[in-house]
Amino acid sequence: MSKEKNDRADSPLVKAIREAYRSGQEDEELEPIVAVDSSLIPIGRIQREDSVIFYDIRGEREIQITESFTEKDFDKFEVKRDLDLDFVTMIEYASSLDVRVAFPPEGEVKNTFAEVVTKKGLSLVKVAESEKAIHVGYFMNGKNEKPFPGEKRIIVPSPEGVDSYALTPEMSAEKVTESIVAQLDDPTVHVVVGNLANVDVLGHIEDKRAVLQAVEVVDQQLARLVDESRVRGVTVVVTADHGTVEEWQYPDGTVNTGHTKNPVPLILVDFTLEDPKSLDLKEHGELSDVAPTLLELLGLEKPLEMTGQSLIDTPIRSKSGNQKLLFLILDGWGMKEDTFGNLIEEANTPNYDRIWAEFPHSTLEASGEAVGMPANTVGNSEAGHLHLGAGRRILLDRVRIDKSIEDGSFFRNPAFRRAMQNARDKNRPLHLLGIVSFYSSHGTIDHLFALLQMAKNMGVTEVYVHSLIGRRGEKPESGSIYVDKVEKKCQSLSLGRVVTVMGRYWALDREENWDRVEKAYRALVFGDGTSAVELFKANIRI
Repeated sequence: MSKEKNDRADSPLVKAIREAYRSGQEDEELEPIVAVDSSLIPIGRIQREDSVIFYDIRGEREIQITESFTEKDFDKFEVKRDLDLDFVTMIEYASSLDVRVAFPPEGEVKNTFAEVVTKKGLSLVKVAESEKAIHVGYFMNGKNEKPFPGEKRIIVPSPEGVDSYALTPEMSAEKVTESIVAQLDDPTVHVVVGNLANVDVLGHIEDKRAVLQAVEVVDQQLARLVDESRVRGVTVVVTADHGTVEEWQYPDGTVNTGHTKNPVPLILVDFTLEDPKSLDLKEHGELSDVAPTLLELLGLEKPLEMTGQSLIDTPIRSKSGNQKLLFLILDGWGMKEDTFGNLIEEANTPNYDRIWAEFPHSTLEASGEAVGMPANTVGNSEAGHLHLGAGRRILLDRVRIDKSIEDGSFFRNPAFRRAMQNARDKNRPLHLLGIVSFYSSHGTIDHLFALLQMAKNMGVTEVYVHSLIGRRGEKPESGSIYVDKVEKKCQSLSLGRVVTVMGRYWALDREENWDRVEKAYRALVFGDGTSAVELFKANIRI
């Protein structure tokens, strides 16, 4: 079937998305597109007393847009006051949000690495760029928002005022390294957790030159940190949270900007020993084994909650109370023997290669069931940092929600039921907002489909879908494919309509780029954006 025939079969909204692709736009930063009626009036905007279900599941990128709808004194940009929405979130994005949560936390993750260390009277400092601060802080502490007594968090600002990190692939890595070194020089600090964000962040951008430069920057900073640790007699443990650019291309040659299923490295460089090469490590493990390994190196007992196992195979002598440990996370640094599309292999990494060859090392599973996700799924930053800190497998919200759909309890969820009952009984619309993707750490199209089915079962008559797209881990131009799937699902149910499509870049910000969030808000509430009809007509393909 020809592309022209395909276009004629598409809905106006899908045609508009494809037209945006032709004009050079990509999924992640797709400018908002809104559905309109025959008079070009936007359809399905979020209005007073409507019900909204934000069905994303990860959380930290969903906070700002949720605040714009729910905070009574919101002042970051002009909003429509007193919307009085019945607002439900799939999981808890932040405990401070004034929303109802469909799947609240099941319980506190106790005795994480940070908690154990600080309870023993050791001081802990975490250093990360703002792009990754929430992972090293919140997720690594078992989704605990506040630092433990004795824990300090240093956030180095990521570059500001740039359109893309491809223009600054070095990001703030050098400043992160300088801050880590300063902590190594502080006699009151016992444990330093450092994070180099470049590989993961740049891996989501289709710019090979920038990705290679990011890998090489991390390699250079790794060398400096190991050298500085050698001089100071510091124990260094190096690992990653998941893979990315070691599988930067699909077999057909298209770029894969997502995460991977590949293992990650763990390297132990113990400069407290006369011979740092003398310790033996198990060949293989998983991310939940890292915290027990760190505790053994510190001479601390593993708590009962940690079911992970130390990777150290050699009995080690007792450690002095003055020892210092550096735990360094190379975000997104995966391992893959195949060199096709492997930008870790293609980059110039003499320092990593030397350290890997010279010192004890292991490989760690960082995806699927090993990090609490469905089997055969890719890793992600949330799951990676959560398991690095927890020292045990923790079922992620995705698995819990999937199981609830399978056993039917999803369709009895009281938060969902109340939102849908209010929409039905008040004769107001139900809005479903979230990521549209086969699989993303932020959500899945399956959860949207379950909500549509539930709305149908409960007799809701007016449902609007607001789709966020972004091709991390997806093929180019996949957004139009997923929107088409949602529209077909709505047709099969005779319920619902996709009325907004935009790149996730606008709605899912976590760096207080309020101009982006405002653009998303105005599209959802006021219909600001390009109408599907206008965009399609502009290119005379109707």
